[in-house]
Amino acid sequence: MKTEDNAAPDCMIFLLSKAYQKGHGLVKKRLLQYGLTNIQYVILEALWQMKGDGITAVELGAILSIDKSTLSGVLERMVEGGWIEKQPDEKDRRAIRVFPAEKALHMKEILQQERQAANEELLLRFTIEEKVLFRRFLMDLV
Repeated sequence: MKTEDNAAPDCMIFLLSKAYQKGHGLVKKRLLQYGLTNIQYVILEALWQMKGDGITAVELGAILSIDKSTLSGVLERMVEGGWIEKQPDEKDRRAIRVFPAEKALHMKEILQQERQAANEELLLRFTIEEKVLFRRFLMDLV
C-alpha cells in the first residue's frame, strides 16, 4: 500500500513496520553477496561483542529474542557456511558455546561497513539533528 507523503496513516505501528521493511530490505540486499541473511548478521554482531569468549546458544537466543527452534536452524546453516563454530561449554557439557569462525572475524569490518552504508541510505534525507533524535526515540522504544 503506497501512501502520499502528506497522507501517511496516523498509526505508529504501521509506520514503524514500513520503516522496518525498508531498513530490512536495504541490509538484505547488501548481505546477499556474502551469502548471509539479516538474522545471521545480527548473530555475528552479538558474537563479535563477546570478545572471543563465545556465548551459549541459550544466552544468544535470550539476548536476541530468538526462539530455540529458529535459532538452532540458523546456527546450523551458519556452521555449514563457515561463519561460526560450535564447541561444548567447558562448565556445562550439555550446553554449546558459539564462536565466530575465522571467516566471520576476517569479514567483520567489511560487513559492518555494509550495515553502516545501509543505515546511511535509510537516513539519507535526515539532518544530523533528526538522526540523533530518531536514534534516541528508537532507543526509548526498546
